[in-house]
Amino acid sequence: MKYAGRLAVAAIAGVLSLAACGTDDNTTPSTATDTGAAAAPAASGDAALSGTINAAGSSAQANAVDEWKKAFQGANPGVSINYQPSGSGAGVQAFIAGTVAFAGSDSALKEDEPAQADARCATGKAINLPMVVGPVAVVYNLPGVDGLQLSPKTIGGIFNSQITKWDDPAIKADNPDAQLPSTDIQAFHRSDESGTSDNFTKFLAATAEWPYEPGKAWPAEAKGQGAKGSDQIAASVKSTEGAISYVELSYAENSGLQKSKVANGSGEFVELTPESAGKTVEAATVEGTGNDLKLKIDYATSAAGAYPIVLVTYEITCEKGLSATDLPLVKGFLTYTASDEGQQVLTNLGYAPLPASLLTKVRAAVEAIA
Repeated sequence: MKYAGRLAVAAIAGVLSLAACGTDDNTTPSTATDTGAAAAPAASGDAALSGTINAAGSSAQANAVDEWKKAFQGANPGVSINYQPSGSGAGVQAFIAGTVAFAGSDSALKEDEPAQADARCATGKAINLPMVVGPVAVVYNLPGVDGLQLSPKTIGGIFNSQITKWDDPAIKADNPDAQLPSTDIQAFHRSDESGTSDNFTKFLAATAEWPYEPGKAWPAEAKGQGAKGSDQIAASVKSTEGAISYVELSYAENSGLQKSKVANGSGEFVELTPESAGKTVEAATVEGTGNDLKLKIDYATSAAGAYPIVLVTYEITCEKGLSATDLPLVKGFLTYTASDEGQQVLTNLGYAPLPASLLTKVRAAVEAIA
């Protein structure tokens, strides 16, 4: 059986054992040679996962989920994973309404959402589990201009409709050796509520004197052109000369879009790679308590070689309170996504794996789901 299958069978064995005896004393600690996730005891007899996991949310992680579900369903033929990339805001609302077992969101629960999510969990609380590092690329379509460099202040001016031509002095200052055309800038933003917008505007607020409140909804005052979902953003930039937008690295690479270097807090223009994005996430601090792993990212990081615009996609689910049907499926799937195998596939898809120190905490939090 494939690793994903072994992991899932172990997960359901542990869950069923917990349900039967009402204690968690029967878990086995991880060893130095395993993936770092605690292993559950074997079931008495053959255990098999079956059923459907309904989930929704972040389109930023859609490519990761597609790859994960192929491996997980291949190892567990009785399982169907139904993930709808409806956007982070819609996913969180679906989770609160109880129509999905977990939500993918490019930002942690905020404001009044934790109370609503806790109520949905009934006997427990909702937790934010970081699972995917999705670097956000500033992509552009400007034939003849390669290696574009942009400072945060310039990016803010472009997306606030203050810089409207590609040969604007601010862009020239960032690119003294480039031959910039006088082409009109066509700035695209997400028209739907998006965790990508939330993280991108948090970056602008922290580094570029962005005058609007960061959030999942794009501020109408900033103007620009809207497109729904990461796939439509990528398609719009690809088909529009003079376009610029922000989109996850995976979509930028799949669409063959040009990516600009972005200056970090030290003024270093950094190329976007999984490694440079990982340096920013490594410096993040955990704001949540217990198994809630909400992160605070320093978008103005001055760490050498750190690319500053990153988002972390969370899987939001119940620490306790999932239905008896959803519990083994969700726990089995998230155990796999947090495994070495699950994380290793991310690099080839344009994502970055979680830093080792954070991944250890995620595995412990998933193990605690009951």
